[in-house]
Amino acid sequence: MPTIILTKSVGRLDPAIRAKTMNFLQKLAEDDTVPGLHIEPLVRAVDSRVRTGRVDQGYRAVMFRIDADGERHYVIQGVWPHDRAIDIANRLRLTVNPVNGLPEFVDTPEAPAPAVHAAAPAAVVVEPADVVEDAADEADVVEDVASEPAVVRVPVLVALGITAADLTDRLGFSPGDAASALAAADEDAILALAQVHEGSWIGMVLIDLASGDSIDDVVEQMELAAAKATADADADLLASLKRPGAQAEFAFIEGQDELRQVIEAGDFGAWRIFLHPEQRRYVAKTFSGPFRLSGGAGTGKTVVLVHRARHLARTDPSARIVLTTFTTNLAELLKESLVQLDPGVPLANALGQPGIHVTGVDSLAAAVLKKAGGALGPAISAVFGPTRTELAGRTPSGRWRAVLDSVTTTLGPDLANEAFLAAEYATVVLPRKITVADEYLKVRRPGRGVALDRARRSAVWELFEAYRAHNRIDGTVDYAEAAAVAAAYLGDTSNGPRALADHVLVDEGQDLSPTHWQLLRGLVAPGTDDLFIAEDSHQRIYGPRTVLSRYGISIVGRSRRLTLNYRTTAQNLHYAMSVLEGGTYVDLEDAPEEARYRSARSGPKPTISHAPTITEELDATAAALDRWLKEGTTPETIAVLVHDRYQRDRVVNGLGERGIAVRAIDRDRVQPGKPVVMTMHRAKGTEFAKVVLVGVGSQTPAEIERLAAMDEAERTDAELRTRSLTYVAASRARDELVVLKR
Repeated sequence: MPTIILTKSVGRLDPAIRAKTMNFLQKLAEDDTVPGLHIEPLVRAVDSRVRTGRVDQGYRAVMFRIDADGERHYVIQGVWPHDRAIDIANRLRLTVNPVNGLPEFVDTPEAPAPAVHAAAPAAVVVEPADVVEDAADEADVVEDVASEPAVVRVPVLVALGITAADLTDRLGFSPGDAASALAAADEDAILALAQVHEGSWIGMVLIDLASGDSIDDVVEQMELAAAKATADADADLLASLKRPGAQAEFAFIEGQDELRQVIEAGDFGAWRIFLHPEQRRYVAKTFSGPFRLSGGAGTGKTVVLVHRARHLARTDPSARIVLTTFTTNLAELLKESLVQLDPGVPLANALGQPGIHVTGVDSLAAAVLKKAGGALGPAISAVFGPTRTELAGRTPSGRWRAVLDSVTTTLGPDLANEAFLAAEYATVVLPRKITVADEYLKVRRPGRGVALDRARRSAVWELFEAYRAHNRIDGTVDYAEAAAVAAAYLGDTSNGPRALADHVLVDEGQDLSPTHWQLLRGLVAPGTDDLFIAEDSHQRIYGPRTVLSRYGISIVGRSRRLTLNYRTTAQNLHYAMSVLEGGTYVDLEDAPEEARYRSARSGPKPTISHAPTITEELDATAAALDRWLKEGTTPETIAVLVHDRYQRDRVVNGLGERGIAVRAIDRDRVQPGKPVVMTMHRAKGTEFAKVVLVGVGSQTPAEIERLAAMDEAERTDAELRTRSLTYVAASRARDELVVLKR
């Protein structure tokens, strides 16, 4: 059976031909000698490996046959209308770049094409803006030019000290491509040029260089090395296709299920299969302890996690692997992505079983408690003291408010509020297993911001005791308490180790609480590849600031960052990042969080409009959706993102009244047929082609009152999370973004 090697272009087929292409490739993978496939060489082709195959009467696949390792391999370059396919097949050559060792398609037209590359990296001259204001005032323009000096802009790569020799002799650019790159005036021009080479190593290298990476950086990241030719040219070509730098463009397809996933996923799924070398490095690398992979929205952290989970399962089928994240919805998306990547991946139905167990972190805590059964007594006492002996259910969400209503306190409203008390309890009391007032009076509170003297600590502890008394009466625990008890159970090794996993992979780590981290630390024994953490502190919309080293997780020296955004256009990414400006963000190592990201894609600038009333919001939203639908955008790839469920339902009804049928999404899945409306929190982990953000910058009276009651530190943190929520929402947009501000 032949091996199928796909390029990204195959994943971007027109839906009308996608099913037929799938059928053709399935037959090809089973038996390439079937007469109906019409696998034929071309007499005039410049590359003897090229073949065409009949997808249907009007379309042909262009592919290259490689005979190596005792097998036949077909590199599928693309599917084209018949005449264009023949023309491409005759002209195209698949070869190994001698400088960098990567495979590349080289176009060799029969007649010399007109020169399209700049002859040399000359400086670009930009005239004053008023020169082109009105062509009718030509005389005035001449006078203005004479009086105002022209602004000289050095091309971006030239300004970075990059030369033609760097591009050709060290990276493998052709002289023409090198000239074009060096003539690009600015980052926008580089991005446009990269899109011409989208999917190839040239496009990736251009983006890296324009972002400030050195030639040495690029060589290391892409793992470039000069090709070493042997007597077997086909074997050399196959080896180049397997290099890390090639696997961002070429994917070896394993089996019919994976083939179907690639074809059916289209553009939205391509980045899940074709990994950048930097991403692929973290999939299979072995780490001596906990490892942290950070990166902005759309940089592929989750993709790395999913690929790594599969890699670990393949490496050791008996391994107990936990893949977890903050919310149930995100856990379901992780499982869905895992199955999309590999339908045959071994999934574990329960904690402690071989295979990959995908679950939310609070469900993970519940599973540990259930597994412990009657052995939980010592763990309960360790967290709550001897007065608590059992756990019976989940604490109601309004319990802190009930405590404040029932207890007289000397604390002011800046401390006697739900936000401060819940955060103090979850970040100070529970992780340190404080059970009596004396312990709380002495404990250090790093990172909490507001200082508490002895009197105020005593008053706060009275409220904590009341909270615990309420919970003890009805036998309930909140989520943080459940995680604390589960962690205490796992941490008690007096009767032997209790680790229930061999590898734990964590997505959205920035949202987890201290007791979550203690739970995860106890779940897997310290050692090789124990914890792999993906996080982005700019996306922290739930949990408090957390420093991992305080909870037994040391990642010093084992932390890396992804900076290339694959999802969002440069224009949308710029808007999303601008939302964060002025905020101070720190990562899980308590270090300032960098915000240096770049995009691999370009598109229109976001449309930012003021819509001060509900009617104007709904009119503007309806207009955007109507335009996109008339342009042929697939309905379910359009999303309207709002702040809360009340606003969601109002928008759904308002759009319906304006003739736009949409679907509200809560915990259910996105279904074909209609644009979706969901909260910004619910949108985390998703992506859409086009997005409308509604009510950006608005605050309800209740929210204003809640913030006003907080102490300064808590209020600042709440405001940071609000910025982060808008950043998360804006970065869901793949192509177009409309922002409606109040």
